[in-house]
Amino acid sequence: MPENEPWEYSLYIPNDPRAVTVCRRTLRLILTMHGLIRLVDLAELLATELVSNAVRHTKGPAALRVRWSGAGVLRLGAWDADPSPPEPPQPFDRALEREGGRGLAMVRACADVWGWQPLAREGNRGKYVWCELGTAPAPASRTA
Repeated sequence: MPENEPWEYSLYIPNDPRAVTVCRRTLRLILTMHGLIRLVDLAELLATELVSNAVRHTKGPAALRVRWSGAGVLRLGAWDADPSPPEPPQPFDRALEREGGRGLAMVRACADVWGWQPLAREGNRGKYVWCELGTAPAPASRTA
């Protein structure tokens, strides 16, 4: 599949801390298979923070969504069943002093943009917290 075609994956997970590792490894595989290895390290970090928050701060199932726009934007998001808004992130320098609560500060510091939205579908309620990474196109190979 060419890099300029959009695609999307969703991984539904139970409320289990081990699911965070499953999401991280699955994300690495997805990005590698789509030729986006240059995004893996940062995307893993951000997805880990989003999914960890969903698992740690809610009681129900969660999901990781990975979407490539085809135009150089990768969106990572975590859905959970709790409609309460996430705690607003503190500036990163202040978050470093705290024991917890650094996740969204890290997302805000490392992602190009982030946000959240409440969700209601088929009687289920929850929220979707997401971030985006923009990329430059892969360098073209030169032939001599």
